[in-house]
Amino acid sequence: MTITELKNIRAEMLVHMRLRRPDGSAIFESLENCPIKKQVLVCCDTGCRSSKSTEILEALQQEALDAGLEHRVIIEKTGCFGLCAAGPVVMVYPEGIFYAKVKPEDAGQIIREHIIEGTPVERLLYKEEHLEQKTPLLFNTRFYKHQMRIALRNCGIINPDKLEEYIALDGYSALARVLTEDTPQGVIDKLKASGLRGRGGAGFPTGTKWQFTHDAKSEDGVKYVCCNADEGDPGAFMDRAVIEGDPHSVIEAMTIAGYAIGSSQGYIYIRAEYPSAIKTLQSAIEQARSYGLLGENIFGTGFSFDLELRLGAGAFVCGEETALMTSIEGKRGEPRTRPPFPANKGLFAKPTLLNNVETYANIPWIFQNGPEAYAAIGTEKSKGTKVFALGGKIRNTGLVEVPMGTTLRTIIEEIGGGIPGGKKFKAAQTGGPSGGCITEENLDVPIDYESLMSIGSMMGSGGLIVMDEDNCMVDIAKFFLNFIVDESCGKCTPCRIGTRRLYDLLTKITEGKGTMEDIKTIEELCDHLKNSSLCALGQTAPNPILSTLRNFRAEYEAHVVDKKCPAGVCLSLTHYYIDPEKCRGCGMCPGVCPVGAINGVLRAPHTIDTAKCIKCGRCAEVCRLGAIYRG
Repeated sequence: MTITELKNIRAEMLVHMRLRRPDGSAIFESLENCPIKKQVLVCCDTGCRSSKSTEILEALQQEALDAGLEHRVIIEKTGCFGLCAAGPVVMVYPEGIFYAKVKPEDAGQIIREHIIEGTPVERLLYKEEHLEQKTPLLFNTRFYKHQMRIALRNCGIINPDKLEEYIALDGYSALARVLTEDTPQGVIDKLKASGLRGRGGAGFPTGTKWQFTHDAKSEDGVKYVCCNADEGDPGAFMDRAVIEGDPHSVIEAMTIAGYAIGSSQGYIYIRAEYPSAIKTLQSAIEQARSYGLLGENIFGTGFSFDLELRLGAGAFVCGEETALMTSIEGKRGEPRTRPPFPANKGLFAKPTLLNNVETYANIPWIFQNGPEAYAAIGTEKSKGTKVFALGGKIRNTGLVEVPMGTTLRTIIEEIGGGIPGGKKFKAAQTGGPSGGCITEENLDVPIDYESLMSIGSMMGSGGLIVMDEDNCMVDIAKFFLNFIVDESCGKCTPCRIGTRRLYDLLTKITEGKGTMEDIKTIEELCDHLKNSSLCALGQTAPNPILSTLRNFRAEYEAHVVDKKCPAGVCLSLTHYYIDPEKCRGCGMCPGVCPVGAINGVLRAPHTIDTAKCIKCGRCAEVCRLGAIYRG
């Protein structure tokens, strides 16, 4: 492909893509001048697909075909819109009408009433539950009002299976400009000026990492570009969404990286548990090759670069850079001692550059809009935006991209819609198993690398789990330690034995057998683990424990001293009781108890035999008088 051909494709597709913006019809004097009157986009990301969005897509296409509309309406798949709680999601352009929780059987009504008659289907419009109002336009919702989409800029807008749609939205223009107008060092200087930092966890300056690899010497001139798409944090799905919704942004960025450091070969390491992402990415690579955007002599500049996929078996430790490269080499995924660092001796002992998916997704935007534009977003030391996978006890679960410096309060209360059920916010876990808890007193701390570190948490890859008053913080720490124990590669003794010992001590405490001496031992073990482990998995494993101990020490002491779980989560320390003042003897609870632990006669207060009770909670669920409580 030549640059002229790239521009021609963009020009041909531009009108087609402009219709996918609210009020896109304004570019015509009349829609009569536009051959396509409507475009219907269906989210087919993994989340919506699990709720039959592919069936919705097929049903819409069939209904349009039956109505003879195949030349007047385009119905296509897209990636994630972000608001996963509303899925399956369907968008209708040019109006930008937003339908939520759509079912396959709704397809006929959407085609008949909206596409043919021009009247939106009222019952399917997204409703912001906490505002009790219907919102027909997606980008007018509170969920999007505080967001700024850079890494996610094309997700939910383009069909990820069509390279032409990516090109229409300036795709590969950054690569064309870099290869024809800039030097490798010039590319790196611009990246440094943007202030982009790695989005994989530690936040190392991206331009500096590229500089190190550029400067590294290789006897045969071979260097590699790698992408970490392993994404193993519980609750994190940012990278998967980018790949499923905008795969060419990663391919273009890695090609730019290859030019900058002097590499002709790249590898994308992705976990095998992401079959849809793998299929989308492989298709995108093949399309890029067929257009000459990968392979030999790209844009006729003499620069050559190609990509291959490598599938991981789902080992969390392979998120660590040296373990990832070891796995690509076909060996057991275990970390190596550093130095030497990968920039000097990485994959196959050659200088290697490694960034994660989100980091790469920012790069085409930077070179399209200029490093100054990117540096103007965010805070002094943390530039640009950050994508979070918002989950847990929150109304609006999904993908959120906000400028660095946005407060957690804004994300939880405004974008997330607050805690459901009238419950009280307790904590938010950032950084997954490597991170820490943010409490209510720190809700107004700006989210950036330094601020999160100062309050004992970390950015991590972007998982953000919200917890309410019903969560036990000791149990949360135990959950993350259990994950780390399973995922430890076992190569170094501190991690292999230390994490297991910590988990056993936490289990002892949640079973009501712990002592104050155990808490002291936990703190000592955490210190040893942080300072002695070989890689970041073991070094950061104590973070959830230390964070919860620091902010919720009283809960640990309640488990140890009072033998009670204040949140009523730890079953060994929880018992169900019936309040005789409230119980009217309706007979509902004995009927649902699976072990016959509830005794009593009709119209008289009942009692629970705590020796028989298995603490399933069914009795409390069916009690309409609130007479059954945990204690």
